[in-house]
Amino acid sequence: MSTSPSFFDRLNSWARRSITLKLIIIGLMILFLMIPALMLDGLISDRQRLRDAAQEEVASKWGMEQMVGGPVISVPYSYDKLSADGKTSTSNSGYAHFLPNVIDVQGQLNPEERYRGIFVVVLYNTKLQIRGNFDGFNAAALNLPENSLQWENALFSIGISDMTGVQSAIDLRFGDVPLSLGPGTVTNEIFQSGASVPVAITGQEQEIDFSFALDLNGSSALYFRPFGKRTTVTMTGGWANPSFDGGFLPQSREITANGFTANWEILQLNRNYPQQGTGSFVPSSSTGYSNSGVLGLINSYNYVDPSDGYITSGDLFGLRLLLPVDEYKKTYRSTNFAILFIFITFLTFFFIEVLNKRRVHPIQYLLIGAAIILFYVLLLSISEHLLFDAAYWISCVAIVSLITMYSWFILRNLKLTLMVAVILFILYVFFYSLLQLQDYALLVGSLGLLLILGAIMWLTRNIDWYALNRS
Repeated sequence: MSTSPSFFDRLNSWARRSITLKLIIIGLMILFLMIPALMLDGLISDRQRLRDAAQEEVASKWGMEQMVGGPVISVPYSYDKLSADGKTSTSNSGYAHFLPNVIDVQGQLNPEERYRGIFVVVLYNTKLQIRGNFDGFNAAALNLPENSLQWENALFSIGISDMTGVQSAIDLRFGDVPLSLGPGTVTNEIFQSGASVPVAITGQEQEIDFSFALDLNGSSALYFRPFGKRTTVTMTGGWANPSFDGGFLPQSREITANGFTANWEILQLNRNYPQQGTGSFVPSSSTGYSNSGVLGLINSYNYVDPSDGYITSGDLFGLRLLLPVDEYKKTYRSTNFAILFIFITFLTFFFIEVLNKRRVHPIQYLLIGAAIILFYVLLLSISEHLLFDAAYWISCVAIVSLITMYSWFILRNLKLTLMVAVILFILYVFFYSLLQLQDYALLVGSLGLLLILGAIMWLTRNIDWYALNRS
């Protein structure tokens, strides 16, 4: 006596042969795998923060990013001002600041790499020869009473963002007088930190020459401020990967495998403040950290991009010492392709099911997707110890081998297994090429996706999808 199949038997049979249901399940698994894919970004950020903390720890003892500004002559003033009715008076005091006529900086930068655990810290020592002159003091442009300026208490100041990096005494020749600068700037209206020394002037001088040397340690970057009517800077250094940064690019530069040479020339007209003023008439700089952990110079006039710490505006200019490879940035870029990679891999196994009548269980799809996610974890961990390219191909070989061996046990067909291996390898080569192409990545990526879509459409051109569901 025969019995008709139960409802659950019919439902199970439909579920096993339904192409539509399999596509829905694959789509849900891709959405599920987006969770660990998104968590990869958090893992990369955690490793970046750990690296930045290690760099900060070393740099704080050696010298952080340095900003060198000035010199400036600051003259205190004080006067009483009568009210409109002439009966009461208010006391006004502060500092008047005079910027130089010419500043010329000649510098040699000597970089070195040090390690804190597995992390590299870029440090440098720079020796700067700074000379120039003050071409008179235009006190009339200050809108102050003529006798309010206390020239006998004038101060010569320079700005240095991190005094920890100063390696020797700062000896100044001011006119014909030798002086030695002491710590502090007395007033923070121009510089937040630096060195200063009292100078003897009367305000009637037509021209005063100055010269001094700086022996300065720092890390990652060195910046200057164009305080002269004409500011020239020439820097040479033994670093093959400098990034010229800030509000002004060098007029000329030469970069070789052994180092670089760069020359800047900035005029008074290129900035947005005059040669003299009172109070904080020059936008002052303060030090702070970007999200990358690298010291930046942040204020209302100079902005540090929180993604990479670069100066993007303002009057600061200089250079940043880049590492040849930032493995975290490249790994982060590679994770942008994770979902696309999972989608194409799942699509490959789906068409193997459709075209070759091979069953692949959803759990097996899930394990293959987990292997693809593991590729990025391997890439991140290995790239901290080896070059990124080597880490990429080691991770690629490991994951392709793992998925290929697993495919053999699923499909039990040598031809299909080799096809899966070849497709995976081609995908990894394709995405590697996208990582190397900065300007043409979008173009190459879109053309590659066009070819993939065209191949899928050609392979499935004769499939009767309704017939597959009926069968």
